[in-house]
Amino acid sequence: MNDPAVGGWREVADRVFQRRYQPFDVTVSVVAGADGLAVVDTRSSLAEARELREDLRRLSPAPVRWVVNTHVHFDHVWGNAEFAAPRQEPPAQFWAHAAAVAAMTRAVQGRDPEASAFKVRLAAKSPRWAANMAELEEVVPDHAVGGGGRADRHTLELGDRAVHLLHLGRGHTDGDLVLHIPDADALLAGDLVEQSGPPAFGPDSYPLDWAPTLDALIATAVGPDTVVVPGHGEAVGRAFVRAQRDAIRSVAERCAVLHAAGVPVGEARAAGGDWAYQPDQLDNAVERAYAQLDGAID
Repeated sequence: MNDPAVGGWREVADRVFQRRYQPFDVTVSVVAGADGLAVVDTRSSLAEARELREDLRRLSPAPVRWVVNTHVHFDHVWGNAEFAAPRQEPPAQFWAHAAAVAAMTRAVQGRDPEASAFKVRLAAKSPRWAANMAELEEVVPDHAVGGGGRADRHTLELGDRAVHLLHLGRGHTDGDLVLHIPDADALLAGDLVEQSGPPAFGPDSYPLDWAPTLDALIATAVGPDTVVVPGHGEAVGRAFVRAQRDAIRSVAERCAVLHAAGVPVGEARAAGGDWAYQPDQLDNAVERAYAQLDGAID
């Protein structure tokens, strides 16, 4: 590994760089290859992506050839337009899982009422956010992993190294992508793994599927020193991922027990005893787990 800090970037594995950004302590990762850079996630606004662009120039003069969105959430994708035409020529090639592409398409077309309402709330939050929303351009990836009969994996060839884009299952969303860089023994996990806070059980999460997906992520690791880069926080190892998997699994198992006992969803948090996470962080986890158990969501 080279100098651990290059212009604010941390080289967490061979030619794999991470930088943490506020707001949201979101991770942007870069995989450098002979043919250019693959940038993983683009932050939450064009203004933030312009800052990212300047930071990339300090890291490397190589062009950004690929942009990968690990999932659909705004803090990871709303900077995409900085790497698309006309702001970048030639534009980067954009990749995401098919489910994320579908969700982003619905949002762009105004067919997602929750996404539309969220944009209104953000614009009202502060003058800075009003400005961010006024210039928002949502760029939907033009290449999808999975869906439509396509395999749940794709390999990007960066010239002298391969980066595998893997959909290992549902968890934080239904369209989480993991990037595996075998020659660096590194995994970029997106928000399937979070280090700077508890895992985010959002209204589009799949609590019953999350731990098995992390089982698959752990099985993908090459060796005992595999580096795992989370969507938020410092790079971690397999032991951290195992511990987070176990905690997530305990939440799912407790929801299943309470559901089988007939405990109403609104009473489950209070009836569940000692949860692995603070009960006020588990509203969505319980509601989504019950919905899955009821068959209301697949």
